[in-house]
Amino acid sequence: MFKVLLYIIYLIHVCDSSKNNVLFIILDDLRPALSCYKDDNAYSPNIDKMSSQSFLFKSTYAQQALCAPSRNSLLTSRRPDSVHLYDFYSYWRDTVGNFTTIPQLFKENGYHTHSIGKVFHPGISSNFSDDQPYSWSETPFHPATFKFKNAKVCPNNDGTLSTNLICPVITRFQPLKTLPDIESTKEAIRFLNERNKTLPFFLAVGLHKPHIPFKFPVSYLDFHPLENISIPVNRFRPSLLPEVAWNPWTDIRLRDDIKKLNISFPFGPIPDNDIKKIKQAYYASVTYVDDLIGQILNEVNLEETIVVLTSDHGWSIGQHGEFSKFSNFMEATHVPLIIHVPKLSHNKVVIHALTELVDLFPTLVDLTQVAEPLTKCPKNIKLNTCTEGRSLLPVMLEAVEKQKIKGKSAVFTQYPRPGPYPTLKPNSDKPILRDIKIMGYSMITRRFRYTEWVDFNPDNFTANWEKVHGRELYDLVVDPQENMNLAGRDELQKWVKYLKHKLKLGWRYI
Repeated sequence: MFKVLLYIIYLIHVCDSSKNNVLFIILDDLRPALSCYKDDNAYSPNIDKMSSQSFLFKSTYAQQALCAPSRNSLLTSRRPDSVHLYDFYSYWRDTVGNFTTIPQLFKENGYHTHSIGKVFHPGISSNFSDDQPYSWSETPFHPATFKFKNAKVCPNNDGTLSTNLICPVITRFQPLKTLPDIESTKEAIRFLNERNKTLPFFLAVGLHKPHIPFKFPVSYLDFHPLENISIPVNRFRPSLLPEVAWNPWTDIRLRDDIKKLNISFPFGPIPDNDIKKIKQAYYASVTYVDDLIGQILNEVNLEETIVVLTSDHGWSIGQHGEFSKFSNFMEATHVPLIIHVPKLSHNKVVIHALTELVDLFPTLVDLTQVAEPLTKCPKNIKLNTCTEGRSLLPVMLEAVEKQKIKGKSAVFTQYPRPGPYPTLKPNSDKPILRDIKIMGYSMITRRFRYTEWVDFNPDNFTANWEKVHGRELYDLVVDPQENMNLAGRDELQKWVKYLKHKLKLGWRYI
């Protein structure tokens, strides 16, 4: 009853006859490496300023730490097992069902929708069209310079050019004298200034950084002197980590500067000084896109625009000896989520409740009243428009009213593997569907993260919970960095049995 009253209060005091615009900003591979998330290595003044008038969610998780599965999950509010996408190579409308997306629902209800940069993952997973014509009112914009993403444009000390991981550049010497995110920022500003003001807009801006390569204007290194960069204390592979859980960061091994380190596969460590350089470049990339986000926000009327800022997943920077995404560790799955709501978030409101990216679709529907609240997707019945998440509006209203926030008791993420041991062929970081033989299902509660790596059949998308290749249990209260796997402790087997039961039941029963 109390939640109903809060919802009525929201409708009376916040909603009016005019529709709020929506600016949806999604970054690529951004963990909560922001000052507003208390990261001492971060410099992010523009995002911090936005957060001072927003809801800041401290415990938000992606459904899979890989771009295409995460983005399609987020934008349809369906989990990877429902979208049947764990790689990059299928389009849900052709293979599973005609699922409605967030921008599609807004477009169908009077909004002008526009996509800039990387919102859907490009390629087969969005039908080579960013899900056009369903999701967008006009042709999506892609920066012309993105085609040089993996080109030899990174300067070396000897004057040669390489495809490096760490790639600070002088912009005017780059192809077309610019960079992809600069192009996308200019297009966002153009749209905001030239749009048809008779229609509300849903503008999605997908910035590529801090995705590798860490290509950014060299001046941003000045904000992150190498002597100020700390390296993780837990930069070694945990002794009790199941081998199936390990991601050998195959993507950065392909970069010329990392190749020169001649690191053994799959467990060889990166030297400490190189960890510092990678971390410096990652944080400089974040400061670079923070600057661009500030330029976009300067063109936005926050009194009539809902702003969402998030990421598709995180990125490990040496924690547990790992780099990149491709795992169920917090570094790979934990993402920032900041939501500004006109008339509701006058100050920063910090929310610790467990949340997931699948929660964004029903939340935006409730915040804008663009349509009736989304229903929970029924089991074994395919509805075009429904959610496998839960609206965050109730917890936002509870936080504003300083009431006890309940939220979810658990959130879920997963990652596939082709076998029990890290391999290059097939790629154990990015297995294609037919090679997936094991799925790592992971559940995060207020105290634990529990994971089981179980047999998986890619033909019928089912798991065999009787065939277990590895277990992980971390007590997040005493071990928030997930350094000690407790799954084998005899005294904790009751907890293991209980958490396995909950994990197997899944998101519908939390």
